[in-house]
Amino acid sequence: MMTNLFSVFDPSSNIFNFSLNWMSTILGLLIIPSTYWLIPSRWNIMWNFILINLHKEFKMLLGNSNYLGSTFIFISLFSLILFNNFMGLFPYIFTSTSHLTLTLSMAMPLWLCFMLYGWINNTQHMFSHLVPHGTPNILMPFMVCIETISNIIRPSTLAVRLTANMIAGHLLLTLMSNMGPQLSFIFITLLLISQILLLILESAVALIQSYVFTVLSTLYSSEIT
Repeated sequence: MMTNLFSVFDPSSNIFNFSLNWMSTILGLLIIPSTYWLIPSRWNIMWNFILINLHKEFKMLLGNSNYLGSTFIFISLFSLILFNNFMGLFPYIFTSTSHLTLTLSMAMPLWLCFMLYGWINNTQHMFSHLVPHGTPNILMPFMVCIETISNIIRPSTLAVRLTANMIAGHLLLTLMSNMGPQLSFIFITLLLISQILLLILESAVALIQSYVFTVLSTLYSSEIT
């Protein structure tokens, strides 16, 4: 009996008090060996096409940076989030990205590294970001407070956005599936069709949210140089 609606997201499989649910985070590694085949498959060609386009876009967002290969960390981040989001759509697979434990663990170190690097190496540039260009003198203290607060809450907004979007769709699917035993055959058919459509929507959300998380991280890093 489910005592809480959100308990469907709780880790429950464990051995010696070690949660096995978080092992779903590395399930995406099972797909990687296929990329080492001598003759690439259609899946490999499509995935390489996606990564090349992401590399070009992230390079454009980062600007004329002298740090070669800086886009690879964001491509890896995109791949990790995308794999975990899609794995969570399969039955009986734990959705790790629906927990702040994982999303904050990705957002907080990135933001902290960006802030430390920016304030240590580009202090004047970071101070100039606190006051937007063209701000009246009387509003400058308020703008500094607003920009400081917006910078501080960036990791939490990144983490909560991803977690909330993953939880919302799964909760809706859970609520709709709990209605099944009380419905007639016709309504069950409509329920299945609506769940299939919702699952397609969740697949799009899984891709979009991984892209949004990575693009925002890239934009935050481009502000410190």
